[in-house]
Amino acid sequence: MGRARRCRPVPILADRVRPRRGGPDCRVVLGKLRLVEQLLRDLSRVVLADRTLDDVLTELTSIAVRGIPGAEASSITLIRGDKPYTAAYSGEMALAADELQYEEGYGPCLDAGRGGVILRIDDMQVEKRWPHYVPRVAQHGVRSSLSIPLPFQDTSIGALNNYSTEPAAFASPESLEAGLDVAEIVAVAVANATAHAALGDQARHMRLAMESRAVIEQAKGVLMAQRHVDADQAFEVLREASQRYNRKLRDIATGIVASTQERRR
Repeated sequence: MGRARRCRPVPILADRVRPRRGGPDCRVVLGKLRLVEQLLRDLSRVVLADRTLDDVLTELTSIAVRGIPGAEASSITLIRGDKPYTAAYSGEMALAADELQYEEGYGPCLDAGRGGVILRIDDMQVEKRWPHYVPRVAQHGVRSSLSIPLPFQDTSIGALNNYSTEPAAFASPESLEAGLDVAEIVAVAVANATAHAALGDQARHMRLAMESRAVIEQAKGVLMAQRHVDADQAFEVLREASQRYNRKLRDIATGIVASTQERRR
């Protein structure tokens, strides 16, 4: 299974956060590193085969909440035919924030998913972008967020969204790196599900085509025997009947074959 290409636009669209005086606390840094290491272990254990896409994505949002430093709620927005929807989420705050954006028609998760850019909001209280969305989502307790596009064949099919009640919760490099790792696995899962669905549709269409061809050949044989015509003439009879009664050629053929079986009874 190939790994989806990472979508790492530069620069990240976020506010600057001043470092703490005296440098970072070593215990905090080590804690974040352990969190990211555990995240990678959890992602490596995700099984994609023989599972529904909903199950896989729900598991991935749970892993995101546990493994992305700062995340209190996470969700996955997929965009199909320019219509966004939340495919999975962990934490009601994430679902509420997503749905607000769908109502507004714009927001960080939508802009990240459509534009293929990483969008980070460090403080909803001072954020000037998305002026209608920001004050509404703040009422749900969201103070900061991180939206990462899902890469798929040099484009983006949605976004991984992470939310926190704390300001600057995703300002660390570890948060971004962990978010990119989760988004990559999400993109792979969606790509696999899409490919599997396409193969299933192709197989169904092929089976129907073969069944149609078989019953048409049977009907041609019946007409050849009944009307003493050749194969081309028999097919022309079927075609004319299809046009006259405005029915599919396969349905006409099925009716002819069924009528001969009824006579034998």
